[in-house]
Amino acid sequence: MIQCVTALLHNIQIGYAVVSLLFPAAFVGFAFAALLTVPLTDRLGFGKTMVLGAALEIVGFAVEAAAPPWPVFVVAYAVNGFAVAIMGAQVNAFVACLPGGNWKLQLLHAGYGVGALLSPLAATQLVQTRHWSFPYLIAGCMAVVELVLICLVFRFKTQAQLLGTPVHAATGENKYRQILRIRTVHLLSFFILVYVGLEVSIGGWVVTYLVEVRGAGPSAGYVSSGFWGGLALGRLTLIWLNEKLGVKRAIFLYLTLALVLQFVIWFVPSIVGDAIAVSMMGLLLGPFYPLIVGAGQKMFPPELLTGCIGWIASFGQAGSAVFPFLTGALAQKYGITVLQPVLVAMIVAEAAIWVVIPMPGREVE
Repeated sequence: MIQCVTALLHNIQIGYAVVSLLFPAAFVGFAFAALLTVPLTDRLGFGKTMVLGAALEIVGFAVEAAAPPWPVFVVAYAVNGFAVAIMGAQVNAFVACLPGGNWKLQLLHAGYGVGALLSPLAATQLVQTRHWSFPYLIAGCMAVVELVLICLVFRFKTQAQLLGTPVHAATGENKYRQILRIRTVHLLSFFILVYVGLEVSIGGWVVTYLVEVRGAGPSAGYVSSGFWGGLALGRLTLIWLNEKLGVKRAIFLYLTLALVLQFVIWFVPSIVGDAIAVSMMGLLLGPFYPLIVGAGQKMFPPELLTGCIGWIASFGQAGSAVFPFLTGALAQKYGITVLQPVLVAMIVAEAAIWVVIPMPGREVE
């Protein structure tokens, strides 16, 4: 959703801090999703919850495409945030429970990377026109297709009906109370919070950094596509290395290499070199999210899996709102050069959190 931040900055002349209000607005939607995922899943089931999410996406995109007054536009982002978060929880839990869930999760999230790759390509062209809200019209049409496919493929069925798995009886205890007692849920939530914040901050602000600091032209928008393309490629090509190293060591290795590349971007004043380093960072960071979801599938009780993953995923979506907003606010005060030290701090924070997260057994392969 942040692919049009640069367009908003340049076409309707609003500052970093104002355009960054989109991120806390989305955070409000994500927060409501974290609270409502469990009751929605229990009452509606997988298929109907997915339909609800897709329908809300259409509403949000329709409002955004109309280029309404800024406060209305911000509210529409909150609606979209809620829709994306409840759908993300359902899809991640569903795929994690499929046979061979680990590589299928990598494939699922590679699809996200491909979509994020294509979005800046379109935004880079549309940013140069006066119709800055057109990307949301395109997204709305795609959401209509999504809604139709969800209805045809899943036919409003629950996850248990689709997978042929037994329905886990409720224990009588509040599910949120059970989820919140699991220490690993909180650790993984904070890890994903920082990870998605890092991912979205790079993909969303790197173009502005290259334009303002390195003097790049409008084609700098393609660097964002390079990052998301690398992310998609990493989720597909590093599966063998993930299996060989195990989750714990693989993520430590990727974080170390990403930190080195981040220093290259910070201190090497080369647009081409920075673009290559950004793409390589996408490659290294790509496997994180599906690896975490796959690990969670082995850690959490089946009856709590969707709720746990929904809680973690909502934290991730919150990270996509909080950290880009903070970056924008800091950039408004100190300039966009603040991006690089902020990203370095986030990578270090990731490593610190990862140290204390236990993996079940020897490793989650």
